[in-house]
Amino acid sequence: MAAVEEGLEPQLAAAGDAAGDATDTVDARPRAPPLLAGNRLSLDLDPGGCQRLLHLCAQQPPQLLEVAFLQLSGHEDPQLLEATLARVPWSLPHLRSLVLKGGQRRDALGACLQGSLTTLPASLSGLAHLVHLDLSFNSLETLPACILQMRGLGALLLSHNHLSELPEALGALPALTFLAVTHNCLQALPTALGALSTLQRLDLSENLLDTLPPEIGGLSSLTELNLASNRLQSLPASLAGLRSLRLLVLHSNLLASVPAGLARLPLLSRLDLRDNQLRDVPPELLGAPFVRLQGNPLGEALPDSCSPPGTPVVSEMPRLFLTSDLDSFPVTPQGCSVTLACGVRLQFPAGATATSVIIRYRLWLPEPRLVPLGPHDSLLSGVLELQPHGVAFQQEVGLWLLFVPPRARRCREVVVRTLSDNSWSDLETHLEEEAPKRLWAHCQVPHFSWFLVVSRPVSNACLVPPAGTLLFSSGHPGVKVTFPPGATEEPRHVRMQVVHMAARELQALLQEPGAAVSPLLCLSQSGPSSFLRPVTVQLPLPPGITGLSLDRSCLHLLYRALPAATWDDITTQVALELTHLYARFQVTHFSWYWLWYTTKACVEHLAGKAWRRLRLHRVNLIALQRRRDPEQVLLQCLPRNKVDATLRRLLERYRGPEPSDTVEMFEGERFFAAFERGIDVDADRPDCVEGRVCFVFYSHLKNVKEVYVTTTLDRQAQAVRGQVSFYRGAVPDEVPEEAQAARRRKGTDALWMATLPIKLPRLRGSEGPGHRASLSLAPLNLGDAETGFLTQSNLLNVAGRLGPDWPAVALHLGVSYQELQRIRHEFRDDLDGQIRHMLFSWAERQAGRPGAVGLLVEALEQSDRRDVAEEVRAVLELGRHKYQDGIRRTSLAPGDLAPPGPSASQSPEPAQA
Repeated sequence: MAAVEEGLEPQLAAAGDAAGDATDTVDARPRAPPLLAGNRLSLDLDPGGCQRLLHLCAQQPPQLLEVAFLQLSGHEDPQLLEATLARVPWSLPHLRSLVLKGGQRRDALGACLQGSLTTLPASLSGLAHLVHLDLSFNSLETLPACILQMRGLGALLLSHNHLSELPEALGALPALTFLAVTHNCLQALPTALGALSTLQRLDLSENLLDTLPPEIGGLSSLTELNLASNRLQSLPASLAGLRSLRLLVLHSNLLASVPAGLARLPLLSRLDLRDNQLRDVPPELLGAPFVRLQGNPLGEALPDSCSPPGTPVVSEMPRLFLTSDLDSFPVTPQGCSVTLACGVRLQFPAGATATSVIIRYRLWLPEPRLVPLGPHDSLLSGVLELQPHGVAFQQEVGLWLLFVPPRARRCREVVVRTLSDNSWSDLETHLEEEAPKRLWAHCQVPHFSWFLVVSRPVSNACLVPPAGTLLFSSGHPGVKVTFPPGATEEPRHVRMQVVHMAARELQALLQEPGAAVSPLLCLSQSGPSSFLRPVTVQLPLPPGITGLSLDRSCLHLLYRALPAATWDDITTQVALELTHLYARFQVTHFSWYWLWYTTKACVEHLAGKAWRRLRLHRVNLIALQRRRDPEQVLLQCLPRNKVDATLRRLLERYRGPEPSDTVEMFEGERFFAAFERGIDVDADRPDCVEGRVCFVFYSHLKNVKEVYVTTTLDRQAQAVRGQVSFYRGAVPDEVPEEAQAARRRKGTDALWMATLPIKLPRLRGSEGPGHRASLSLAPLNLGDAETGFLTQSNLLNVAGRLGPDWPAVALHLGVSYQELQRIRHEFRDDLDGQIRHMLFSWAERQAGRPGAVGLLVEALEQSDRRDVAEEVRAVLELGRHKYQDGIRRTSLAPGDLAPPGPSASQSPEPAQA
């Protein structure tokens, strides 16, 4: 060791020079001795983590020598990070775990960003006690040489990097038991990999592997092997020699055959062969209970070739069916057809990519920052993100998106909207119907970005040349725009949209029998804001009005002025030419135009109100409590015409007050539900901010959430009569009482929308605040701190959502059929008791075991309860954020290592270990 230290001294001196400024800055201010949280030092969530570690190294407190676990962020400045790491072997000689992950930072849309780490200093090879090294979510293209000298290394995590190969010297790590290289670009494996005789877990999923070396059969201690989502077409027979193997995952490859010897592995408990090209499998595997074969063309014959002799045989395009635990897949120049877990389909034609590429996807919940909608657009789907962004394909890729059928189809069309060159545009879209309520929007995309399906007014467009042209509406043939010669010097694109206003809507607004309006016309263009010569616009006269009998004093041409967004009466500013059915006028600027026929004054103000009415949706708000468990509350915002049918369906399991009065909401409007008068939301939810449950209203999507509520009041003495109020945008500082709230203004600008009563009945007998569990189980947390916990309240939420699906979930969790029958008998008159007992009994057995939460999520998805699985994932994400915040508070006292500044003198809040 002395020789090693002597060789590292020059490197350490150079590192000290590189970090001198940072260290001097930190050392310039005297500090109290740092408080370390045991033998852990977590600095990965702090932007100044490297500077703080350099400060510690300079002061050398005695506790620093005992540190065994160190976490730093891969997002630090590369030179500063390298200089800091160079000091680690000297200052932390007993270090056993080093985590240098990226991914703590996210982009504007929440996606994890990879760290800047590309290499490691050679001095790290002097960490004689290091057994765990995590370099995930960084920018490594080659494996740092110092890793190959860490003879005591037991776990090496390299996921989410840019590695294209692994060195042969990797086989010389004698103590390695766990190797994870997922989400990289590996195309081949070193033959020396088979020399890792101590390796127990190997994860190579989400790469570009097309073959495996036969030497992989030498991994005599291997218990888990994950090769999912690669390009494997065959497997070496040597895999049958992995006698310790318990788990073999091979789904989403191109396998056409598998070795029969896999069936004779004595400890194999799961063989996942889903979504491959298997048309036949060995009989020993076909009936084995541990084998999964869904998504394979089993029993199908190869397609007949009708090509003349000598014609090259074109291989069948690979098909991939992704499960919900995958967020990426590989695409090769051969092309492939992909079905995502969310139902989206993609088809990559042969030659779409010149090289192999990893495609990543994510389905986002819609919210205003991700959903660009025009004034009269409606959202029909979630938001799909496909990465890498902006990469152009050599051939267009087919994309099929599921969407909700629009309620209004007259003069409207469905299109796929995408982000391109920092602006949103609509793609040419074709609709395909698989079933009456299962519709696809199909389009061709040249590159990847964000995609969503919207319903918009029918749009007609053309390119106006200098010679002039004619543009008319396909939905309203009477609407025309004539461009004379010389109207433009350069060709420019123009677009027309027409919006119809129903007569009953106008009558409700004006209360005038003879009033009428024409279709609303929107004209837009590219290029200069005005034309060189006037353009002639033709609009049909309002219904029931003819040019021979109308009173011209009642006819008004309205123009929507931008950017003020006000309506102006321009009747006296243009020459209106009237025929029997039409009105023509000339303009040089484009905007919105509207013909009104009314005797009312202040037509501009009425047009503004009508414009808003066209965009508003009339809805009712409901709050129902489950009959068996009143603490479970269903909140929903429903279109007025769907309330009765929805209530008839729900009232078998729920009860509650009548729906709220009708309120009006805009597409994409935010609103909140706040529980009041002693009732609160029971569990942490990612959509709950300061006690308010957050919603975003989209007229065609489900605006429904189920929450558990609790109270601090004494329910032993009497029932708790609370309420839930719905507000626009924010909850007022002083929440109004129910009587006062009922008298508040109900206009579209009012914050308060509705208040509905919620009653928690009095607890009787031995019932207590925790009676809902009805279990003799101690409080438990399922999961772990880094991946996220599910608390007892979270598990109760899950139990309350399962309903009659619970037996399927139980079987997928591994509960035996005999135990399931016993639970049914023991709680034969209590469905909720059956569900809770099953779930909590299983959770108690899983307490302390890694991967338990993942098993629950997988079981929910396999039981077609993806809605609950997504909620569990959201809760875990919230828990991870809280864990990271806790690490920030407890790893170091806030004042000890805080960056220099005016607040350094303030008394810090005591850290709690």
